[in-house]
Order: sequence, then C-alpha cells, then structure tokens
Amino acid sequence: MQAGEMTPLRGELRVPGDKSIGHRSLMLGALADGIVEVSGLGTGEDNRATQALLEAMGVRIERSGTDARVHGVGLDGLRPPEGALDCGNSGTTMRLMLGILAGQPFEVTLIGDASLSRRPMRRVLDPLTRMGLTVLDAREGTFAPLRVRGRRPLSAIAYDSPIASAQIKSAVMLAGLFAEGETVVREPAPSRDHTERMLAWLGRPPRARPIRVPGDLSSAAFLMGAALLVPGSDITIAGVGTNPTRTGFLDVLDAMGASVERRAPREDNGEPSCDLVVRHRPLRGTTVGGELSVRAIDELPLVATLAAIAEGPTRIRDAEELRVKESDRIARTAQMLRSFGVPVDEHPDGMTIHGDPERALRAGRVDAHGDHRIAMCGTLMALIAPPGTRIEGGESIASSFPSFHASLEAVGARLPGGGDLE
Repeated sequence: MQAGEMTPLRGELRVPGDKSIGHRSLMLGALADGIVEVSGLGTGEDNRATQALLEAMGVRIERSGTDARVHGVGLDGLRPPEGALDCGNSGTTMRLMLGILAGQPFEVTLIGDASLSRRPMRRVLDPLTRMGLTVLDAREGTFAPLRVRGRRPLSAIAYDSPIASAQIKSAVMLAGLFAEGETVVREPAPSRDHTERMLAWLGRPPRARPIRVPGDLSSAAFLMGAALLVPGSDITIAGVGTNPTRTGFLDVLDAMGASVERRAPREDNGEPSCDLVVRHRPLRGTTVGGELSVRAIDELPLVATLAAIAEGPTRIRDAEELRVKESDRIARTAQMLRSFGVPVDEHPDGMTIHGDPERALRAGRVDAHGDHRIAMCGTLMALIAPPGTRIEGGESIASSFPSFHASLEAVGARLPGGGDLE
C-alpha cells in the first residue's frame, strides 16, 4: 500500500500482561506459602509453558482468562514430574526453572522446541553447578535436552556475570532461595530487575500476596511502532509496565524524535505502569549502544524497523546478545529489511540501517524462522509497503502476543490478506 492510501491508526487498547513478570509470578507464586492471586497474566504460549511445568511438579493453578490462582506449595513442596518438562519456545522458562530445579533433590529432564534447543544454556549452568546443580546430560554440553539433578541445600555464591542478563541473574537468585548463606550476583550493566522487585514484594521465603501483572512493554512497542510508521496515527495503550530497566525503547524513541506521552502513572507490587499516548511524527536516525542496548535488547529489531523510515542512518551496537535469541536477530532483521528494499549493513554486534522517509519500498518476503519479533516487524513493514508482502512463520507470534493482528485491526490497520501471513 502506498503512503497516500494508508489509513491513520486511531483508538485505545490494551496489551497482554508482561510475560517476563508473568513467568516470575507463576514461579514464585508456586514457591509461596499459600494461594497467590495473579491478575493481568498473559495468555501467550510462553507463560502457558511455565504454568504447565509447575503443574507437572504438583502445583495447582486455576486459570480464568488473565487471572490465576496459584496454590503455592512452599520451598519444599515441588514433586518429581512423571516425564520430561517441555519449555516450548520459552528460554526464560528453561533458564529460570533451572534455578528452581537446582534446589530440588530429584532428577528432571528439560526439553524445548527446535528453536529453543539451539539456544545455549551453559551461561546459566555454570553458576548453578557451582551452587550444587549436577548436569547429568546436555547436548554438546550446553543445549537441550538437559538432564539435571538438584540438591538441598545449595551453596551460596558471589557470582560475577560476564554479561548483563536478567535470565542468568534470576536463575542464580532463584537458586539462592535454597542455599545456605547469602547469594550475590554482580553484572557489568543493569539488566531487568523484575525478580528483585517481586522478591522484595513477596519476601524470602515467598509469602502469599496478590500480584498484578502490568501490560507488556515489549508487546506495546509493536503497536507504538505501527503508529509511528503510519502517517496521521494517534493511539493510546493503557496500563503498560514502565519498569526503568525496560524503558530503553522509550529512550531510543525520544532520541529519534518520536511523540510518546505518559499518563495516569501507578505502581503495583513494586512495578510501575502508565498509559502511553503515541502520535505519528517524522523520525530521525540515532545511535544505540552500551547500557541503552541492554535496556532495549528485545526491541532492537523494532528500532531497526522504525529506522527504515527515519531521516539518516541509525547505528545499533553492543547487541551481540541478539544473535542467541529465538533466532539470530541481527541477521534476520537485516534480511527482513533488505527484502523491503532498505539498505542494512550487518556488524558482529549490531547493524547500521540507512533510513530514508522518501524511499519507495517494495513488497517484502519475510521468513521469521520461528521468531515472533521478526514476524511482527515484517507485519509492520507490510503496513507501509506496496501490496504483496508474504510472511512465513507468523504463527510464532502466538508465543508472546496472540492478539497482535486483532489489536492492529482494532485501531484500523489493513493487514496483508489471508494467505500472506503463514
């Protein structure tokens, strides 16, 4: 669709609950001393995977839409599962669950889908084995399927993480619940602190208190991106989590000259949230690196997508972590943008996108390779490209944002038709 044919996006909507906080609410709720009422829980496949694992170990979880009642079994109540624990596509589920399993005196096998089975687990296994986890079997020493055995008690450690990673930090902190002494994690830059905030809310050992999960900023980001791409758009996204360790994307948008207003701030169980009002305006290129890349890591493919229509180049650096996500997101993002006619230079730790708001795009050919963020970025580019874009692997979006297409349509987006989204 050509720019003159685009319909501005207008309206107010909500996004699914933050899946990072959702994972932690289920896991720590399961380790609590009573019933934990969780509201706003995401309905995507990743949070469902965490729920299924806990249920397989004897935790009763009653779900009704976005609400859940987690019948906590305490630190000593998990039971050995009858079969392998399937984490699906969720790296957070596998890595954080390893921290909990390190403190369980039984043997467990963790498996995942083809994508997750290519993601390295050594970075989490190293500190956990120092604490007492035994790795009985792992493909090539680092990949799932993983067969592990925990113990009680674990040894407390002071761990200097070589990279800033909330998954590493959280796995060690969860294992620390079962350790004797003080467990300390230091990292080279601040990563997401949802685990710290939730432990501060629930205490150690975790006690039964209600948890409200705010809207997922990573999901909201894609709706914001749609409004920033389509001229004349003006949308409001209600109740979005604005944890400072997650708002790197908002800081990048500010540097690009975007119009994003925060309204109605609140805080629940230590997590801040607000309504985000996004209005279309011209964007300019910028440079993203260092600590800002860490805080915006999951949204960097979207930053690259927005950079396609910005004035001048956008440089993304210090983002090597993107290469070991659900896919090599540096390579896949570059391929996706090039298919629409956008020049991209790929680097070991990032990319340079040569933006031009006047560039004539072409219909794209996107293979998401099972990566939901690449599929969503391709869908957004299709909003401003001529008809004919084809996206393979779009079903992966269900892992995090199953209502993505419906949300876009609710504010007036015209999506590629039927068979174009595979």
